[in-house]
Amino acid sequence: MRKFIWILAALALAALACNFAQPAQPTATMLPSPVVQPGQPEDSQPQPGDYELTIVNGADRREVLLHLPPAYDGETQLPLLIVLHGGGGSGQQVRRSTGMDADADEYGFIVAYPNGSGRLGSALLTWNAGHCCGYAMESAVDDVGLLRVLIGSMVAHYAVDPAHIYITGMSNGGMMAHRAGAELADLVAGIAPVAASVGGQASAEAALFTPPAPASPVAVIAFNGMADQHVLYEGGLSPMAIEPGRIDLSVADSLAFWVAANGCNPLPSSTTRARGNVLIETYADCDGSAAVVQVTIIDGQHAWPGGRDGLIGDPPSQDVSANQMMLEFFLQHPKQ
Repeated sequence: MRKFIWILAALALAALACNFAQPAQPTATMLPSPVVQPGQPEDSQPQPGDYELTIVNGADRREVLLHLPPAYDGETQLPLLIVLHGGGGSGQQVRRSTGMDADADEYGFIVAYPNGSGRLGSALLTWNAGHCCGYAMESAVDDVGLLRVLIGSMVAHYAVDPAHIYITGMSNGGMMAHRAGAELADLVAGIAPVAASVGGQASAEAALFTPPAPASPVAVIAFNGMADQHVLYEGGLSPMAIEPGRIDLSVADSLAFWVAANGCNPLPSSTTRARGNVLIETYADCDGSAAVVQVTIIDGQHAWPGGRDGLIGDPPSQDVSANQMMLEFFLQHPKQ
């Protein structure tokens, strides 16, 4: 794999900050500059393919896997999808388990797979989603700030369409997608949390965490299985949660958060697929171009629908492809 390393300069770029709809934290306005590798022409443009990147947000240094689809020519702006791994996973792991590269190639998306953080370097990585999980939550890691830097860097150095920036994630990564969608609503057009909750409590003694209301509408398509024992569909204390004692809000609570935030009609339309095993509820008439869609797999467990079986999570249902559904949904919902 070719390596293309970014190093974040310790300078704020005021010009970029002016493009944000709301003021950013100081670290969020700093951008990495590409470093030319030996033998690489200084004016060379990245070609379609796979890259390893490094981004730095203050003292926080992360690895990011980047996939540029065949449609990438360095001039035509393409949608960007950020895929967040689950607790204990990595960018490489979620890349394999979702198989997102192939579908991104078909739909013309750039895909970035950043790593979370952990005590053991590149192992047992987590995201600070507010009420979960692990090292990232306990250390109050600024993952929202890191994602803002990543998005700004991609827009500055690659042909990314600023109106088509999206975040998805599995489990802890899906919780982080909920949080980032709310807190980065000035940049993010839509999110697709998988097997996740919008908030909850780290323990019975902890305060309830929910993200702040987004500053502008964010389109949402969420995927949950009713048989999930890690993030319970009805919410509550999960018997197989990565964090013992964690209490998650229910799917209904997560839906209510986004339906209210986006000003949608609270009465959804419903359709089914796969002989009734997949229920799709669509909340329309939202502010801007947003919509809220809940995809429920009746016998679905803690897994990425349509994905590959792996060491993390349960066997995935093949009754629906989360990849195809979210990519088609995202293309219909740009940032207004």
